Amino acid sequence: MVTAVAALLCLLLSLGMQAGPAAAARGAPTFPWDDLFGSRPHRAHKAVRRSAVPLPKPRPADAPAAADAPAAAEPEPPAAETQPPAAPARPSEAAKPAEAAKPAEPAKPQLSACRQALTEEIAIAPSIPDIHGAGGCGGEDLVRLEAVVLPDKRKVAVKPAAILRCKMASAVADWVRTDIAPLAQRLGGGISNLDNFDSFECRGRNRVVGAQLSEHGRANALDVRAFGLANGKSISLTDRSVPRDLRETVLHSVCARFSTVLGPGSDWYHEDHIHLDLAERRNDYRICQWNVYDPLPQVAPLLPAERPEEAPPREVAAKSDASRPDAAKADHGKADEPDAVQSDDAAAAPGGAPETKPQPTKKRRQSRRL
Repeated sequence: MVTAVAALLCLLLSLGMQAGPAAAARGAPTFPWDDLFGSRPHRAHKAVRRSAVPLPKPRPADAPAAADAPAAAEPEPPAAETQPPAAPARPSEAAKPAEAAKPAEPAKPQLSACRQALTEEIAIAPSIPDIHGAGGCGGEDLVRLEAVVLPDKRKVAVKPAAILRCKMASAVADWVRTDIAPLAQRLGGGISNLDNFDSFECRGRNRVVGAQLSEHGRANALDVRAFGLANGKSISLTDRSVPRDLRETVLHSVCARFSTVLGPGSDWYHEDHIHLDLAERRNDYRICQWNVYDPLPQVAPLLPAERPEEAPPREVAAKSDASRPDAAKADHGKADEPDAVQSDDAAAAPGGAPETKPQPTKKRRQSRRL
């Protein structure tokens, strides 16, 4: 077997050596192992000939202008052959398409009917973003009520500015413009500011931990303590020294406009301010609890009145009372009453001797030992 393989290899080598010169002359490989044994000479590669792109013929001098020539008179060369290669774009030019591809700005949310009606001619109340807190605290369509504009263009400042829902702010502005401004005009030159005791605050009712969410937590309530006049005076709505008819006028105005009114007499949380809100209840139920108390007297009724200067001294007055005839008769009658009773008892007893009644004696309680 080994001998047969060796004979085959010798035969193949002999055939390759005989065909090597002829194959080299033709330039074609004759056996795949020619390069292995170095029998095939190395030949350089031929240069690749590239065909030139034909250019269009020059335009004759007597040819008509391009605008006057018919469209199909001469075919235009391809754009790739006539136009020069485009230069690389500059960084500034490359940024222009990116700027043009910016996403469009989101459309502004449509204003509510209340927001459209609450213009700067009625109140200075810019809109603020919605508030969404824990437990339903906050609200939507909120404004910051900074001032109320009166019909004569005067501004009533809200100190400090109140965070309210648009409907509540609109109700407060209408109340000040329609009811309070004419009332204050009769008192001292008109209203100048409104004392805001509390507006939006994320808390429970009466600040009790765990209580139901207050309307203040929904930005739907305002606590008013007083309003200032143009002459510098301040009218407190819970001050008993303020005339009662003035406070009653304010009471009727707020109870007609707001669904909840709490003041003195409702609970001890509202003794120094008036709570106003627009809470919605079943069957449009409304609450108006505000006791308008009478003014306090100038002198406390429990103290005695001062003694007049023309009154006599107290010692002389006591003697004069004792010397009066009616006082003597009264004393004489009181002195005679025991004798009269004694005579009656003596007449009733036999023998004319006065009857003596035995005096009751106290019995000593005997202590028993158990």
